[in-house]
Formats: sequence, C-alpha cells, structure tokens
Amino acid sequence: MKNRDFALVTERMGPLPLVNHFLDHLGIEETFERFVPTTHPRVKLSYAKALGILLRSILTEREPIYRLGEVVESYDPAQFGLEEHEAGEVKDDSVGRALERLFDADRGSMLTELVVTAAQEFGLDLGELHNDSTSIRFTGQYSNAKGRSIRGRRAPFITYGFSKDHRPDLKQLLFILTTTKDGAVPVQFRCEAGNESDSRTHEETWEALCRVTGRRDFLYVADGKLCNAEAMDHIDGRHGRFVTVIPRNRLEDKEFREWIQTHEPKWEKVRDQRNPRRKGGPRDRWYAMKYHIPSREAWPVIWVFGSLLRLKQEQARRERIARAEQRLEDLARSYEEGRPRKKARHEVQRQIDEILESCKVRSYVRVSLDRIYLHTYKQDRPGRPGPDTKYIRKTKRKWRITWRVDEDRVAYDHKSDGMFPLLTNDRNLTVSEVFEAYKRQPKIEKRFQQAKTVHEIAPVLLKNEDRIEALFFLYFIALLVQTLIERELRNAMKREGIEALPLYPEERANKRPTADQILKLFSLVQRNVLVAKGCEVEVFEAELTDLQKQILKMLGVPEAAYLRRR
Repeated sequence: MKNRDFALVTERMGPLPLVNHFLDHLGIEETFERFVPTTHPRVKLSYAKALGILLRSILTEREPIYRLGEVVESYDPAQFGLEEHEAGEVKDDSVGRALERLFDADRGSMLTELVVTAAQEFGLDLGELHNDSTSIRFTGQYSNAKGRSIRGRRAPFITYGFSKDHRPDLKQLLFILTTTKDGAVPVQFRCEAGNESDSRTHEETWEALCRVTGRRDFLYVADGKLCNAEAMDHIDGRHGRFVTVIPRNRLEDKEFREWIQTHEPKWEKVRDQRNPRRKGGPRDRWYAMKYHIPSREAWPVIWVFGSLLRLKQEQARRERIARAEQRLEDLARSYEEGRPRKKARHEVQRQIDEILESCKVRSYVRVSLDRIYLHTYKQDRPGRPGPDTKYIRKTKRKWRITWRVDEDRVAYDHKSDGMFPLLTNDRNLTVSEVFEAYKRQPKIEKRFQQAKTVHEIAPVLLKNEDRIEALFFLYFIALLVQTLIERELRNAMKREGIEALPLYPEERANKRPTADQILKLFSLVQRNVLVAKGCEVEVFEAELTDLQKQILKMLGVPEAAYLRRR
C-alpha cells in the first residue's frame, strides 16, 4: 500500500480532560441545560454547549469569541462536549446568542446552586467570607450602556469612575467578588456601575451570601469601605458578624494616636515568621491589643502593629520628604536665578501646594514664601564717574522659597508607625482571631490578578451590555474552577508531605503551584490517529510524563480521562 493512502490526524487534548473532571463534579453542563435551555428548533448548537465551549476557552486558550471555531477544530471535539458534526457549528453569532440567553436566565439561582455543589463536592468552609471589588476597564464609548432595561432586566452601567487600574480615561464596571477563607475560592459575584461606591455594595452582597450559604452567622471580612453606619448596622441588625478596617478619618483612629504619645500599649504577639521578601532580613512580627475604649457603636476596637510595616512606613516618609525637598529646591532656584513666567503670589503658592500634595508631606514640611528685592545701580549717562555723577537704582522683585521639616510632627507620627485599627461586632472573637481573619483578606487580590492577567478579562471586546454581564458570569465560573484545581493540588501536597513540585522552567521546584502552571504542564498533550481512506487504522493514545501522572493522581483525575472515548 502506498504512503499517500495514509494520513496522520492529530487531536489536541491539552488540559481539557483535567478541566472537564472538575466541570463534571460541579455539574456545569447539566446546570446550563436547565437554566439556559434551547427552545428554538432552528438552533443547531445548543446554548449550553456554546457556553461550555466559551468557558473552557477562558480556562485554557483565552481566544476571542470569533476564533472559537478555529480552537475547537484543533482539538478533539469530545473535549468540548461536542459530537463530530457539531464542531463546524461553532460560530461567534451562536456563542453571542447563548450569552444573551444566559443574561436572561436566573443567574442568581444558578450561582447559588454551583456554589452549594462546590461546597459539598470539595468540602469548602463557608464560615468566613472575604469581599472586595476591582474595576474592569473598557475601550470605546458605550454611549448606550447607561443601565437601560434589556428584555426586562437591568443591564450594567458602563461609565467613568475611580479606576483601580489607574486608567481614569477609560470607562469601567465594578467587579465585586467574595471568596472563602480556605483557598480563597470564589463563592459570590456581581457587577455594578462603573461609578458605584464600594461602601454602597456591602448590604446587597451580604444578603446574597446569606442566600448562598443558607446561614447568617458567617464572618464577613472586608476593607475600610465596609466601615460605614448603613452597612454595619444592616449586618449587625440581622445578627451577622463582620471584621473591617477603621479608616483614618474616624475619631477612634485619632484618639488612639494621641493616646499612644504618652502611653505604652500592652501588645500581644500574634504572629512571628521569617521575612517574606528578603532572606536574612528582620523577622515579620505582628502584635495586637484590644483598646480599652470601644468604638462609637460600642464594638471592640483591635489595634494591630507590624514590625515590617513600621519600617516600610518610616522609609516611605523619608523618601517623600526627600523628594519634596528636591522639588522645592529646584523651584526656589528657578525663581531666584531664572526668569520664570509665573510671578504672582497665588501662582507660586499653587506650585508649592502641588509639590506638597503630590509628595504627601503637607503636614511635615513648612514652606515660607517671601518677596525679596534686589537693587542694582547704574550711571545715568556713560563716561567716567565723578563727584556729581548721578545713579539710577533698578530694583528686581523675586520670590524666595524657604522650608523646614517639622520634626515634632514627624516624631508624633513615628510613634504610631506600623499600627492600624480593626473593628468587629463579634465580642467573642479574640484579638488573634480578628487579626488572622484580616490577614486572610489580601488573598482575594490574587483572584483579581488572575482574572486580569491569566484570564485576560480586560479590556473587554464586546459591545452589548447584556453579553458583557453574561461573559463576566462565565469568568466567575472560570475563577471558581481554576481555584478548585489549585486548592485541591495544594491540599494533596500537604496531605502527602510533598514540599514542592518541579513546575517551574528547567524543572525548578515550586512550593505553591498555581492552576495556570498546572494547566500549562498539560498544554502539549495530544493523540494521533492513523487514517486510511476515511477509516481509522490505529489510534496512538497520548503519552503522559511521570509528573503529569503524579498530578492527575493527586487531583483525583483518572488517567483514563486522556484515553479516547469509544
């Protein structure tokens, strides 16, 4: 038989069998089928399958919607939950219509069901939940995206706001996320208008979490935006519990910083660990104490003191003062030696204020602006001067800028460097428990980073608001799946006493593997099929490395998932 009678077909599998294992445990396909049913007889690709394709693409490929067809063609269609004849039906308009149906669906009930299933399947601890928000930027005008009603539902309001991406020139949406204490697993999500204040989102978020968890006694942890009367009274009045940070503009903060000038707090050591950033550096030690005066709501105030935080704040203050002095020196020289255009007092003062504000040293640097007069004398006519020679005085007016560092104010603030207050309405929590709950809050930032970098949620490349909100819901599910993969592997490493896995380049050890690194390890897995005259002659199954087999075993994924389904 001649060689041209044979063809070798490559079917990519990548990490999809691993991803499908977790999707099956969550019942994603069945959930999509029930909440987003396909009722139109002319739809060739069901909405549930279209959404499943987009979800898998977010997790593994991150390709635009218009390229999903090309992605599916390069893979084994079964890994996307498709039959052979359905692979050619994957088009951007079919996925777009599926997103519209997802927007119309009861996404609140769907989210609750998914989280409850995840808690049951993976043993999630819902006793402590952490909330935060971030902004998702958009490019484009989105002139119609003003919270209008689309098919009876309110669409998101895409507008300008406080950009946490430092892009105030772009419109945005507020992406609100809540995660668990154990592994920072996302359990609740919603998006709000781009100009919505974080302080007004907590009441609705807390009520949604009550529906998801089926309880009200969980500990709700959030940043200082929670510290407002409406949100705290809402939670406390419904027998909820919370921990938050007291902002600097509250009276409790000012009182303590005055009190500590003449008193020595009785600190309790709550954490002592090696320097997280520099080998051989000073240890990271944390202390806490319960302040003897409660908050104005009569709730406990817990003050926290970090040794490395104190060093960081001291260094930052010195650098800000030095930077301000350099800029003031340059400004003073320009007015004394040069010929500046701005000569009015209010114009010079405005430049000084800009320096103090940008360097954040207004309370530390005292600046004086004085008018000086420089006199020069010149003969009224040329020639050799004599006893009767007359002179003309010419006077130049200049500005003299002088400054000094207020050492008393620096010493005052130095006394409370590295300290900040926490507030809780649960009087049964110890200072150590309040501190540990707060220190778990930054883990949610990792989820925002993954959404923006790994999953590439921004900038958004869709035009219709309804499709955008539905797409964000899929990103939440992708974050949920990714976090579960990461959490299961780390728990397995701890359970089996494995300190690190060789997941970094050149097989370097990784003590805390991420889901992205795990999925990349399987990115090149494929099978080959020998075909002759349209008939399969032989299937060469995927060959897995020892490391891949080890990770599959630790995740509970059978190796048979990479065998062809016959």
